Amino acid sequence: MAHLTPPTDYWRIKWVHSFHELVTTPLENGVNALCWQRTLPGNFAEIVEHLVVDEDITCLDAERLNALPVSPEGRVAIALLLEDQRLLREHGLLPNLDCIVAYPRDEEPTVVPIDVYSFHADSATVQADTYLCTYFGPSSEGIRNEEAQRRVDVPETRAELLKLYGGADDEEFRVFLNENCYDLHYAPAPQAKPFSFGLGNLWRIAVDYPGSPVPPCIHRAPETQPGQPPRLLLIS
Repeated sequence: MAHLTPPTDYWRIKWVHSFHELVTTPLENGVNALCWQRTLPGNFAEIVEHLVVDEDITCLDAERLNALPVSPEGRVAIALLLEDQRLLREHGLLPNLDCIVAYPRDEEPTVVPIDVYSFHADSATVQADTYLCTYFGPSSEGIRNEEAQRRVDVPETRAELLKLYGGADDEEFRVFLNENCYDLHYAPAPQAKPFSFGLGNLWRIAVDYPGSPVPPCIHRAPETQPGQPPRLLLIS
């Protein structure tokens, strides 16, 4: 069970107090996550109530949001959704606002789960960060790097992957792990205490890319429970 709020005493998370500080503070000295903690006004639940979605993931644009028949509190929430996207676009990013009923899951049992419900790191071929904010519904979850191990480094798991690969534990095997994203997924330690990213908080988290000065921030999508409302998630 994830803790309800991000841990204020975890040294890899740095707290910032403005969008400017969020985008200009370097990720260095082991810090791999920045959090702009916010308590947002407005009625985000009302937005979800008025949305008619027929897909598991629906991308929301300004036209669709502004057409919703919401109350003044709902208008406040919509304005905040659009403002966050404007700030990120002006910073040169391409944010998506999604209404998420559920993400795709691994269709068959695999040696290493590779869907977003598994603890994982985002990756890129060049320097990059991930920005994300949950406005409504279950929030994204994180785990301390010290409480997780890459699944491909677990001896039993690596042995199973070698059987699947059908070759030696060499450079080509490591390419195989990378191409299938196996090396991006992590197993929590038995004593691990996952934590919630919280609602309304805008995060910037480290990505796994060549030459990154810090380890990636390990996170996952929350488990989808029957009867839960959809999530409102901004990601870039």
